[in-house]
Amino acid sequence: MEAILSAGPRPTALAARVETALLEFFASRAAVVDDLGGDYRAAVNALESFVLRGGKRVRPSFAWTGWLGAGGNPDGADAESVLRACSALELVQACALVHDDIIDASTTRRGFPTIHVEFAESHRNQGWSGDAHRFGEAVAILLGDLALAWADDMIRDSGITPAAAARVSPVWSAMRTEVLGGQFLDISGEAGGDESIEAALRVNRYKTAAYTIERPLHLGAELAGADPALVRDYRRFGRDIGIAFQLRDDVLGVFGDPVVTGKPSGDDLRAGKRTVLFATALQRADASDPTAAGLLRNGIGSDLTDSEVDVLRRAITELGAVDDMEQRITTLTEGAIAQLHASSATQEAKEMLTDMAIAATSRAS
Repeated sequence: MEAILSAGPRPTALAARVETALLEFFASRAAVVDDLGGDYRAAVNALESFVLRGGKRVRPSFAWTGWLGAGGNPDGADAESVLRACSALELVQACALVHDDIIDASTTRRGFPTIHVEFAESHRNQGWSGDAHRFGEAVAILLGDLALAWADDMIRDSGITPAAAARVSPVWSAMRTEVLGGQFLDISGEAGGDESIEAALRVNRYKTAAYTIERPLHLGAELAGADPALVRDYRRFGRDIGIAFQLRDDVLGVFGDPVVTGKPSGDDLRAGKRTVLFATALQRADASDPTAAGLLRNGIGSDLTDSEVDVLRRAITELGAVDDMEQRITTLTEGAIAQLHASSATQEAKEMLTDMAIAATSRAS
């Protein structure tokens, strides 16, 4: 473990530094927020609480470790500016989560009411005019937009050198386009009833994998001025671990413990998510069990009771879809780690990224 420790803060210690950077950024925006007056301060406070109340800081951790692995010096003069740039990824994540909760009609996130639910309830409690649900969604859309705008501000004002900023800019732009495009592919696939595994994997790649691991590693590499070969190896590693990360999320969205995940069990089934897990189960049911296929098609996207969720869980399990996901996760993770260890990244970073990859793909929340 000494080799890992010598490369700078480990992920748990890094998370605290990321939160400090976020707090400092929020404080830097206080004056302009307060100048607007009205209820804007209360709304922004809700966004700040949302960002700071939890999360694993996965994206900044991968970006920071990618920077280290490409030769970044954690004791160097540019370390704090790099940390601020990496921390801006948490605001991109906040935007994605707040908007995703609206799209999925989710009521809880990390054990708390989602932003749109929180503000709908506030509207009702204050006896305001108009529809409380629509008000809550409108506020959440605006706060998600603000998070994305502030992510841009945070990386711009991070203090990284002009040369580093020029290298990072196209990566940052591509990442934003990918995550929004992935979200579009997700909702259009649901609306159009695309049941293919290929479509679900495409959503996983761009809605989650790209901005969770692949692009953060790419960002870290560009911050350090890495050579194209390492960028390529990082991206391959990040793509496969990112997809495995989302496959784990797909399993947890159906089988996860609400106490651990902070979301209702079976939420993905009620929300109509055409995940790789669901697509695999349906493909197997079409081939061998028409009754199960009908059960899955009729159940997905409906207001399921807990007992009905249990019935669908049993069907998915008995069709072998869960075992298939576990095999996919294992294959992707092992292949990605092999790719990483063949790269020119520093040994310390290889060890850290290996640990992070295993944690990301075997988690329970």
